[in-house]
Parts: sequence; structure tokens; C-alpha cells
Amino acid sequence: MTAVVVPGPRPARPRTRILLPVVPVVPAVLLVLLAMTGPLLAAHPVDKPVTAPYGTAGTDTALGGDQLGRDVLSRLLHGGSALIGSALIVAAVVTLLATLLGCFAVLGPRLGRLVERAADTAILLPPVLGIMLLALAWPGGGRLAISVAAIALGTPYAVRIVASAAAPLATSGFVEAATASGERLGHLALREILPNLRATVLALFGLRFVDAVYVIAMAGFLQLGPQPPEADWALMIRENGPGILLNPWAVVAPGLAIGLLAISVNLAANALAPATARRAALR
Repeated sequence: MTAVVVPGPRPARPRTRILLPVVPVVPAVLLVLLAMTGPLLAAHPVDKPVTAPYGTAGTDTALGGDQLGRDVLSRLLHGGSALIGSALIVAAVVTLLATLLGCFAVLGPRLGRLVERAADTAILLPPVLGIMLLALAWPGGGRLAISVAAIALGTPYAVRIVASAAAPLATSGFVEAATASGERLGHLALREILPNLRATVLALFGLRFVDAVYVIAMAGFLQLGPQPPEADWALMIRENGPGILLNPWAVVAPGLAIGLLAISVNLAANALAPATARRAALR
């Protein structure tokens, strides 16, 4: 008589292992929330002088004044929401386009060659030159022009990353079985390949967000995007550069904000990507 073995319940995973991927996400979430709600926390208007030009830090102005005597802290709190919003849109659009193009490109030889040639051609264009051309040619310029430029210049790199990760999956057994059963190209790309690229897509989104922050900040520093008197972190660095010795916070504070934002989001994406890959492997 053969004994029947009844599988027992799966051992519970340690709580610390569950919390480990969440810990690096907390700084990014807090910083993004602070930047998005910053205008509600500002103590002074962003366009009215409240102290002497390049005034030092005091009770009413914790970070002093800028070149026109406006409160640096209030402008800092106002300057992050637009930057983060633009970077999120750019990262989401680039990741979406790259994921779709990359998944479909590895399944169709003709489409794959076309996407590869277009990506190689676009990569040859220097990023700064491409941003300047698109921003100056766009009617009115501004933040929208920089966002479009960041999407156009960031998509080719992202497509190559997704296509490289999806290429081994295109020749795997489950894709070949689905192809033999008569599944269409859309089903193969979106139902067979895409679910196995969750970690890659998440990591790509984090990298594209960081890249978008730097691109938009660089454009603001070059005055190709937002224009004075708009409160913008990169624009604050450019405007207050000549008075850095009088009030260093007018330049250091927005620079630190840009750096901390990019680093925290990148660390959060890197922490979530392996966890996403482990969950996909268990299913």
C-alpha cells in the first residue's frame, strides 16, 4: 500500500525579508510627497522680496534670500512639483514606448531590424544638441518642449535595453509553444514576453526617471525650459550662482534637492526590481 503524503502549509517568510525591499523606497516616497505638497507649506510668496538680496538665513527666512530678496525656502518648496511631474511623465512614456517596441521587435525580424536601425541613428545624435534643437524649434519652448525632447532622445536607449532582455525569451519553449498553437503577435508580446520583463521594466522606469530629472534640470540651467520668474530648482542654481559666496543656500539647497531626488528614486527602483523578479519566478 502506497502512503499518501499530504503537503503541509508553506513556511511563512520572515517579516524582515518582506520589509527589506520597502526600506529603500521610503526616502523616495517622502521626498516626492514633500516636493508635491511643497507649495502648501511655503511661508512666503515666491515672487515677492521679503529680505535683502542674498540675505543670510534668519528667523523668517530659514535659507535666506535669493538675488532679488525672495525667500529661498519658499521657492525651493514650489520648484519641485513641476520637475517631478514632468520627469514622471517622461519616464512613463519612454518606458511604455520602449517596452512595446522592444517586445514586438524581438518577435518580428523586419520590425526588429527597423527598430534597431532607427535606435542606432537616434543614439548618434548628441543629447544636448538634440534638446537645444527641439526646444528652440518648438513654438514657445518651455517645459513641454523639453519633455518632448527627453522622450524622443530617451526612447532609443530604452528600446535597446528592453530588446536585449526580451531576446532570450523570444526563443524560449513557452513562446514557441504559443506560436505553434496559433497565437497572434500581440498575444505573444503582451501575454508571454512582457510578464517576464517586470523587473527590467521597473528598473528601466527608475533609470528613465533619473535621466529625465537631469535632462529637465540641465535644460532649466540653460534657460531652455522654464523661464524667470518661475520657481524651478535648476533655474534657481543659474540665477543665484553669482551670489553663492553671499548666500550659499540659494545654490546649494536646490542642487541638493535635485541630487537627493535622483539618488533616492534610483535606489528605490533598484530595490524593487529584484523583489519583482522573485515574485514572478515563484508564480
